[in-house]
Amino acid sequence: MANTSEFGESSPSLQNYASAASAVKLASLGLIMGISLLGNASLSLLLLKDSSLHKAPYYFLLDLCLADVVRSAVCFPFVMASIGGGSAWPYSGLSCKIVAFMSVLFCFHVAFLLFCVSVTRYMAIAHHRFYSKRMNLCTCVAVICMVWTLSVAMAFPPVFDVGTYKFIREEEQCIFEHRYVKANDTLGFMLMLAVIVGTTHVVYIKMLCFVYDHRKMKPAQLVPAISQNWTFHGPGATGQAAANWIAGFGRGPTPPTLVGIRQATHPGNRRLLVLDEFKMEKRIGKMYYMITLTFLIMWAPYISACYLRIFVRGASVPQLYLSAAVWMSFAQAGANPIISFLFNKELRMRLRACFPCCLGTQTPMEPYCVI
Repeated sequence: MANTSEFGESSPSLQNYASAASAVKLASLGLIMGISLLGNASLSLLLLKDSSLHKAPYYFLLDLCLADVVRSAVCFPFVMASIGGGSAWPYSGLSCKIVAFMSVLFCFHVAFLLFCVSVTRYMAIAHHRFYSKRMNLCTCVAVICMVWTLSVAMAFPPVFDVGTYKFIREEEQCIFEHRYVKANDTLGFMLMLAVIVGTTHVVYIKMLCFVYDHRKMKPAQLVPAISQNWTFHGPGATGQAAANWIAGFGRGPTPPTLVGIRQATHPGNRRLLVLDEFKMEKRIGKMYYMITLTFLIMWAPYISACYLRIFVRGASVPQLYLSAAVWMSFAQAGANPIISFLFNKELRMRLRACFPCCLGTQTPMEPYCVI
């Protein structure tokens, strides 16, 4: 009788704990989804609206933001529905496979795209002439299409039970079913993800070593020679005057050497990485590395739990750790806009210029005159 009464008393407490845990999960996931949708949509609108941001690195950032918007709007509501249904999948098995396919697709998409971005960042620093000539809109679209193709190739086979997609009750989502290595067919997918992320960091380390080795070689600084009437003296004086004029430092009339010659003003024709461009490329590289590092930090606990279930027979992952790891992987969808605005001064300036009503208005300076 005593045991029965103790069980009857503990059962309501367990139900209260489960209800409180479900409420916390729903509230936190709703907050993550709201931040992700608002942040990624705002950054995407900024990148589309501001023509000065229509450059190669920001095309990739736009693709990242749009993918996170779709992930938050499509995948997260199904997780919330499974939580509300008592950690059970309330829909059909086909819908579970579709949702799992999209979740894995977006995970591999971020990994592949960040690897491609790391390669372009290295090219922008080490091979700037080639980068400025080749990295145009068409090249970026081709890279993005290649990334999506590779992501679909990685996420599609489990739809045909090659690495089964199932609803995992402990994770409250449809995802890979990770089993022991001898009965496992998902190890290849996990190894591929680890290799991509590791290779991305290797590329950034190589870029850091390049900058460190060339730290004494300062980027070119265009210091013009000044003349009021284009009277230069010494060998190559006329060429020096013409070079200063082309670079934008000319004063007065067009020098005789350039009369009748159409001047090429396209910024892609520059051969040297000047100091301002170097600082900009370095700043963008830092932003993307922080995005890559955040992706690794957010997904590392969950990937570690997956490897533990693969290589250790009968391994039981603590429920609290597993729930925290899954929610950290969800939070990664809303981290990119925050990191982008924190580590990129240009984005903050353009945000203030495009949305002054949201960030406060500056007091306009009244014109005045001297009486």
